[in-house]
Amino acid sequence: MKTFQPVAALLALATLPAVAPAADDVAALRAEMQALKSEYSARVEALETRITQLETANAATADAAAALAAAPPPPLPEPAPASGGASAFNPAISLILGGSYTNTSRNPADWNIAGFVPAGDEIGPGERSFNLGESELTFSANIDPYFMGQLTAAITGENEIEVEEAFFRTTALRDGLSMKGGRFFSGFGYLNEVHAHAWDFVDQPLVYQAMFGGQYKQNGVQVKWLAPTDLFLEFGAETGNGDGFPATRLEKNGFNGATLFAHVGGDIGDDTSWRAGASWLTQRAESREGGIADAEGAPLFESFTSDADTWVVDGVVKWAPSPRRQLKVQGEYMHRRESGEIFVNDAPLADDYRNTHSGWYLQSVYQFAPRWRIGARYDSLDAGTPRYTLVPDGLLDANPDRVSLMLDWNPSEFSRLRAQYDWDDARDDGETDRVLRLQYIYGIGAHGAHKY
Repeated sequence: MKTFQPVAALLALATLPAVAPAADDVAALRAEMQALKSEYSARVEALETRITQLETANAATADAAAALAAAPPPPLPEPAPASGGASAFNPAISLILGGSYTNTSRNPADWNIAGFVPAGDEIGPGERSFNLGESELTFSANIDPYFMGQLTAAITGENEIEVEEAFFRTTALRDGLSMKGGRFFSGFGYLNEVHAHAWDFVDQPLVYQAMFGGQYKQNGVQVKWLAPTDLFLEFGAETGNGDGFPATRLEKNGFNGATLFAHVGGDIGDDTSWRAGASWLTQRAESREGGIADAEGAPLFESFTSDADTWVVDGVVKWAPSPRRQLKVQGEYMHRRESGEIFVNDAPLADDYRNTHSGWYLQSVYQFAPRWRIGARYDSLDAGTPRYTLVPDGLLDANPDRVSLMLDWNPSEFSRLRAQYDWDDARDDGETDRVLRLQYIYGIGAHGAHKY
């Protein structure tokens, strides 16, 4: 046994270098695993901290939203003080330039609408040859958080300046309410509120020219209410001083005339929309000058005092399957009952004046290419049967009418070139007036959206 002890000792010493490196590797692996555990623990702790922060922030946001929903709405801000900066007074400015060339087969100087007052005072086709149309200058801006203001001045080719509109309008009333005051185009019907440069034809339909002498302006106040419904529902009322034909300003304080109107509209599918409306105007005229002329052109009376009630029904349908093709069809019907006293040599006649007259138009405009439109319009009037001493039954029975065709090219949203041809029987004397008009319209500067 003693013989083998040195040999065993030598074998043990020989194996020591191999065992020592193996022990070192285990220690290194244990150290690396411990480092990974520490790094993992740090990352988990960081993630848990972020989760806690996010949960706290979300809870605070939810509490704030609930408190905001429960709190009453904040009061309207106080008007901002006037600033002396250069941009403190910076209204939007727009200018419309218009002109035309007119060719008529009959003398436009004696143009009139048979059977209607005022005879000869209507717009008509205008003078022959080249004419400078109405230039329209508009200033508009917000005044403060509560009101905006607008002024539209018409500069005629005869070097006259007329204030078309000059009004303020509220911007902060709640629940769909708004109010307008000053001078403005009345809200009855469809076309009356539309400015001339946005018409689809050179002129207004005959019924507007016959019953209102053009666009009816109101000097007064207007209130509108837009109902909070998916279906478009708008109601309005207005009154003023009675300057617009057929009314006159009365020699007393207060208002003369009132207008009530309602509009409803909506969509039919994705391509079609519509709007319809009904309006009622009641007006009074005192000693209004001018009257119906007889067959020889002599006035049958000097002035008259009357009450007039006018009903208007309007509608428009638009079809737009694509930006390249669009179709619009619109029409209006007006019916007026007028009664009063006629004066000759400042003395009233024995019989009261009574009459009921009406008129309507229907027009359609089709955009067949991105910049081209074609349109047709038919106007028809019924002068009724006036009953008073100087006019035998049937003498002034008249049914003026007119047919119009138009073609226009719109190089851009700021320019329009138009040709219009009329077969005009407004005189209702058996001879048709053939009228060709060429028109240009250019817009400069800021320009708001047009009425639907």
